[in-house]
Amino acid sequence: MSIFGNIMSAIFGRAGATHGAQPSQGSPSSQGSQPSAAPTGPATSGASSGSSSAASGQGTGQKSTVDVEAVLKGLAANKKEKLNWRTSIVDLMKVLDLDSSLAARKQLAQELHYSGDASDSAAMNVWLHKQVMIKLAENGGKVPEDLKH
Repeated sequence: MSIFGNIMSAIFGRAGATHGAQPSQGSPSSQGSQPSAAPTGPATSGASSGSSSAASGQGTGQKSTVDVEAVLKGLAANKKEKLNWRTSIVDLMKVLDLDSSLAARKQLAQELHYSGDASDSAAMNVWLHKQVMIKLAENGGKVPEDLKH
Protein backbone atom coordinates (compact mmCIF):
# COMPACT_ATOMS: atom_id res chain seq x y z
CA MET A 1 0.00 0.00 0.00
CA SER A 2 1.16 3.51 -0.67
CA ILE A 3 2.21 5.87 2.13
CA PHE A 4 -0.77 8.11 1.38
CA GLY A 5 -3.00 5.03 1.34
CA ASN A 6 -1.68 4.19 4.81
CA ILE A 7 -2.47 7.73 5.98
CA MET A 8 -6.01 7.49 4.61
CA SER A 9 -6.51 4.04 6.09
CA ALA A 10 -5.25 5.19 9.49
CA ILE A 11 -7.61 8.19 9.56
CA PHE A 12 -10.69 6.89 7.76
CA GLY A 13 -10.34 3.43 9.28
CA ARG A 14 -10.23 4.81 12.81
CA ALA A 15 -13.22 7.02 12.12
CA GLY A 16 -15.16 4.09 10.71
CA ALA A 17 -14.22 1.66 13.52
CA THR A 18 -13.35 -1.46 11.50
CA HIS A 19 -11.81 -0.80 8.11
CA GLY A 20 -10.98 -3.84 6.02
CA ALA A 21 -10.46 -2.17 2.64
CA GLN A 22 -7.08 -0.89 1.64
CA PRO A 23 -7.51 2.38 -0.25
CA SER A 24 -5.15 3.09 -3.06
CA GLN A 25 -3.60 6.51 -3.47
CA GLY A 26 -6.23 9.10 -4.27
CA SER A 27 -8.97 6.53 -4.76
CA PRO A 28 -12.26 8.16 -3.85
CA SER A 29 -14.09 4.88 -4.38
CA SER A 30 -12.35 3.44 -1.34
CA GLN A 31 -14.16 5.98 0.79
CA GLY A 32 -17.53 5.08 -0.66
CA SER A 33 -17.36 1.91 1.41
CA GLN A 34 -17.12 3.93 4.62
CA PRO A 35 -20.78 4.43 5.57
CA SER A 36 -20.06 3.68 9.23
CA ALA A 37 -17.98 6.81 9.81
CA ALA A 38 -20.65 8.45 11.99
CA PRO A 39 -20.72 6.22 15.11
CA THR A 40 -17.34 7.33 16.48
CA GLY A 41 -17.81 11.02 15.69
CA PRO A 42 -19.14 13.56 18.18
CA ALA A 43 -22.52 13.75 16.49
CA THR A 44 -25.29 11.25 16.98
CA SER A 45 -28.13 10.84 14.55
CA GLY A 46 -30.33 13.90 14.75
CA ALA A 47 -27.83 15.89 16.80
CA SER A 48 -27.98 19.64 16.46
CA SER A 49 -24.30 19.86 15.56
CA GLY A 50 -24.79 21.02 11.98
CA SER A 51 -21.07 21.28 11.36
CA SER A 52 -20.58 17.56 11.92
CA SER A 53 -21.84 15.96 8.76
CA ALA A 54 -20.28 12.55 9.33
CA ALA A 55 -23.47 10.78 8.31
CA SER A 56 -24.11 12.81 5.15
CA GLY A 57 -23.16 10.04 2.76
CA GLN A 58 -24.55 7.18 4.83
CA GLY A 59 -26.44 4.65 2.77
CA THR A 60 -26.40 6.78 -0.37
CA GLY A 61 -23.34 5.34 -2.07
CA GLN A 62 -21.61 8.71 -1.72
CA LYS A 63 -18.44 9.28 0.25
CA SER A 64 -19.09 9.77 3.93
CA THR A 65 -17.41 12.71 5.59
CA VAL A 66 -14.83 12.00 8.26
CA ASP A 67 -13.81 14.79 10.63
CA VAL A 68 -10.05 14.53 10.12
CA GLU A 69 -9.28 17.09 12.81
CA ALA A 70 -11.35 15.22 15.42
CA VAL A 71 -9.70 11.89 14.58
CA LEU A 72 -6.20 13.39 14.76
CA LYS A 73 -6.93 15.28 17.99
CA GLY A 74 -8.16 12.07 19.56
CA LEU A 75 -5.13 10.10 18.47
CA ALA A 76 -2.71 12.85 19.54
CA ALA A 77 -4.31 12.99 23.00
CA ASN A 78 -3.30 9.36 23.53
CA LYS A 79 0.38 9.96 22.73
CA LYS A 80 2.95 10.49 25.47
CA GLU A 81 4.88 13.12 23.51
CA LYS A 82 3.30 16.37 22.37
CA LEU A 83 2.95 16.19 18.59
CA ASN A 84 2.15 19.19 16.41
CA TRP A 85 0.26 17.34 13.68
CA ARG A 86 -1.42 20.59 12.54
CA THR A 87 1.80 21.87 10.96
CA SER A 88 4.30 19.00 10.90
CA ILE A 89 4.09 16.09 8.47
CA VAL A 90 6.51 14.17 10.71
CA ASP A 91 4.26 14.63 13.75
CA LEU A 92 1.17 13.84 11.67
CA MET A 93 2.71 10.54 10.63
CA LYS A 94 3.77 9.82 14.23
CA VAL A 95 0.21 10.44 15.47
CA LEU A 96 -0.92 7.81 12.94
CA ASP A 97 1.83 5.38 14.03
CA LEU A 98 3.36 5.48 10.55
CA ASP A 99 7.01 5.58 9.52
CA SER A 100 7.98 9.28 9.48
CA SER A 101 11.55 8.76 8.33
CA LEU A 102 13.03 10.92 5.59
CA ALA A 103 12.87 7.93 3.24
CA ALA A 104 9.14 7.48 3.91
CA ARG A 105 8.51 11.20 3.40
CA LYS A 106 10.46 11.15 0.14
CA GLN A 107 8.34 8.22 -1.01
CA LEU A 108 5.19 10.14 -0.06
CA ALA A 109 6.49 13.17 -1.97
CA GLN A 110 7.00 10.97 -5.02
CA GLU A 111 3.48 9.53 -4.71
CA LEU A 112 2.00 13.04 -4.51
CA HIS A 113 4.15 14.26 -7.42
CA TYR A 114 6.39 16.70 -5.56
CA SER A 115 8.36 18.65 -8.16
CA GLY A 116 10.67 20.49 -5.76
CA ASP A 117 14.08 19.53 -4.47
CA ALA A 118 13.66 16.44 -2.27
CA SER A 119 16.97 17.21 -0.58
CA ASP A 120 15.40 20.39 0.84
CA SER A 121 13.46 18.45 3.46
CA ALA A 122 12.05 21.55 5.18
CA ALA A 123 10.36 22.81 2.01
CA MET A 124 9.27 19.30 1.08
CA ASN A 125 7.76 18.74 4.54
CA VAL A 126 5.69 21.93 4.36
CA TRP A 127 4.45 20.99 0.89
CA LEU A 128 3.69 17.42 1.99
CA HIS A 129 1.60 18.49 4.96
CA LYS A 130 -0.49 20.83 2.82
CA GLN A 131 -0.95 18.25 0.06
CA VAL A 132 -1.92 15.49 2.49
CA MET A 133 -4.61 17.73 3.98
CA ILE A 134 -5.89 18.68 0.52
CA LYS A 135 -5.95 15.04 -0.60
CA LEU A 136 -7.75 13.97 2.58
CA ALA A 137 -10.40 16.62 1.89
CA GLU A 138 -10.73 15.46 -1.72
CA ASN A 139 -11.31 11.90 -0.52
CA GLY A 140 -14.10 12.54 1.97
CA GLY A 141 -12.33 14.16 4.87
CA LYS A 142 -13.59 17.25 6.62
CA VAL A 143 -10.40 19.32 6.95
CA PRO A 144 -10.31 22.85 8.40
CA GLU A 145 -9.52 25.46 5.74
CA ASP A 146 -6.44 26.72 7.61
CA LEU A 147 -4.83 23.28 7.24
CA LYS A 148 -5.19 23.30 3.46
CA HIS A 149 -3.34 26.60 2.91
